[in-house]
Amino acid sequence: MANVGNQLPTQAVSKPAAGKHGNVLPLWGNEKTMNLNPMILTNVLSSPYFKVQLYELKTYHEVVDEIYFKVTHVEPWEKGSRKTAGQTGMCGGVRGVGTGGIVSTAFCLLYKLFTLKLTRKQLMGLITHTDSPYIRALGFMYIRYTQPPTDLIEWYDGFLDDEEELDVKAGGGCVMTVGEMLRSFLTKLEWFSTLFPRIPVPVQKIIDQQIKARPRKVAQKETQEEEETTFTESGRQGERRRSRTPRRTPSPRRSPKRSRSRSHHRERDRHGPSFDRELERERDRQRKEREGRDRDRDNRGDRGERERRRSRSADRNQERRERRRSRSGSRERRSERREKEREGGDDRSRRKDRDHHKDRGTERERSRDKKSRGETDERRHKEDRERHREERKAKRSSRSRSRDRRHKSGGEEKSRKRDRSHSRERDRERDGEQRSHKRSRSKERSHHQRESSNDHSKHSERRRSHSTE
Repeated sequence: MANVGNQLPTQAVSKPAAGKHGNVLPLWGNEKTMNLNPMILTNVLSSPYFKVQLYELKTYHEVVDEIYFKVTHVEPWEKGSRKTAGQTGMCGGVRGVGTGGIVSTAFCLLYKLFTLKLTRKQLMGLITHTDSPYIRALGFMYIRYTQPPTDLIEWYDGFLDDEEELDVKAGGGCVMTVGEMLRSFLTKLEWFSTLFPRIPVPVQKIIDQQIKARPRKVAQKETQEEEETTFTESGRQGERRRSRTPRRTPSPRRSPKRSRSRSHHRERDRHGPSFDRELERERDRQRKEREGRDRDRDNRGDRGERERRRSRSADRNQERRERRRSRSGSRERRSERREKEREGGDDRSRRKDRDHHKDRGTERERSRDKKSRGETDERRHKEDRERHREERKAKRSSRSRSRDRRHKSGGEEKSRKRDRSHSRERDRERDGEQRSHKRSRSKERSHHQRESSNDHSKHSERRRSHSTE
């Protein structure tokens, strides 16, 4: 969020489509923040009054009625809600940077009007309204925040001598006319605890020249009022001297005689002394009241100093008495302590002996406990060692048994293998013998066959020889 208090003269201006005097108003500066101070804008947007109650108002006339009933001043913060004591520089009361407070209904409604995007006709209706001066004040403030600086003097030109009065301060105490308020809008940058958008230097020079060339119109009115109010002035002065409270003109919205109907005529013929005279009288009265207050404070200060001196002397006497009493009491206590120490010396020695014996007994018990704990620890260690030994022995025996089993199983397997080899050899021998027998039998058979064949051949030869013979 930009610092809208220091607006540059080269900011964009959204121009209306229907010309300079059309119904659509131009907007100068930031079109989202309305050139408000960032602290005020954040408090407005976060206030429950703006978020809940003003959210329900949708039309221009509803917002005007809300201004009529709710606005009582034109200050940005409510009374007593913002503490700026002791703050200087950028955190002071003018800048509004460091601290916040409860934002006023006037500025909430001002930003609500900005959200409605007022037309030229609606804005003219605000600044010429007859029901309440606060409606007009918010209209003029809307112009100061949103309109280009070159158009401000044209808007305010017909109202710089307006004599309608309003109290602009929260809680009351700052009554001024509409014309004086507009002159301060044009010539001063500060407005209570906030800043208006900065006007460019050349435009400000033109505005100052026009205001200086146009003095306030008070002389004619003063002469008329002096002629009309010569016979009533003395009585009113007596009444004002008697009354301590300042006389204020009743606001239009608070007067019981004022009707709610909005008539378009304004009561311009006002009775009574002029504003300047009233202001001077009011200042004299306030100055007298201040002098009286200062005197009362001085008198009270003298009385307070006397009472303080008396109270100080009485306090000093009481302190002296208390010191004496405390000294006597301390002496008595010291003597009593000495007697008790003498009497209690034996008791202390006995107590010391008892404590010593108790300490010895406790030490013995502790040593016994330590010994018993050590013995139990040794026993546990021995038992653990024996267990480990037994476990080792069991493991060794199991290992030996497994080895024996393995050896036995290996011998049996070897014997089985040997038997198998023997049986195989025997089978082989048997097979060899069988084969040799078969061979011998076959040889014998072949031999017999050969012999039989030889014999047969011999017989056949013999037969042949016999036959031949």
